[in-house]
Amino acid sequence: MKFLLDAERCIECNACVTACKNEHEVPWGINRRRVVTINDGKPGERSISMACMHCTDAPCAAVCPVSCFYTTADAVVLHDKDLCIGCGYCFYACPFGAPQYPRVGNFGSRGKMDKCTYCAGGPQADNTQAEYIQYGSNRLAEGKLPLCAEMCSTKALLAGDGAVIAQIYRERVQKRGYGSGAWGWRTAYRETVAI
Repeated sequence: MKFLLDAERCIECNACVTACKNEHEVPWGINRRRVVTINDGKPGERSISMACMHCTDAPCAAVCPVSCFYTTADAVVLHDKDLCIGCGYCFYACPFGAPQYPRVGNFGSRGKMDKCTYCAGGPQADNTQAEYIQYGSNRLAEGKLPLCAEMCSTKALLAGDGAVIAQIYRERVQKRGYGSGAWGWRTAYRETVAI
């Protein structure tokens, strides 16, 4: 399972952020998903919906001293809050800023880490009250996709099977005429891309 974030389509409506907070009853101060705007108010402004990317070789899992991160059969990176000690190593290792403390305060009082679960719940039995209290709704167990992607009106944020998402990516890139250049090529390398 993978996410696709299309900066060309995002209109910064924050529907994905609101849907996530409502579906999982995420407390104030925590945003499992957030919209980041680059070059705000300037030519070339782009908005990107950011959350855990559920990496194949997750750096958060590599640095966790208690091995509370694990990968499901669907390639979703989850963590066990019962094992988490709140050390924050994952917070510093993640390039996307996905793991977050639930509270602000002194180091020992910040609590255990929280992150995007791809609407896959946690290690408890599927769709139980205990799972919902700790991790939120388990939409994957119900045969649904993450609500953030379902609520995106412009389809800038897509979620689903990695092969299907990759095919949609290829089709969008070819239709836009970027050829072999990936999205963001012009911005990153300040070069024109031949069509």
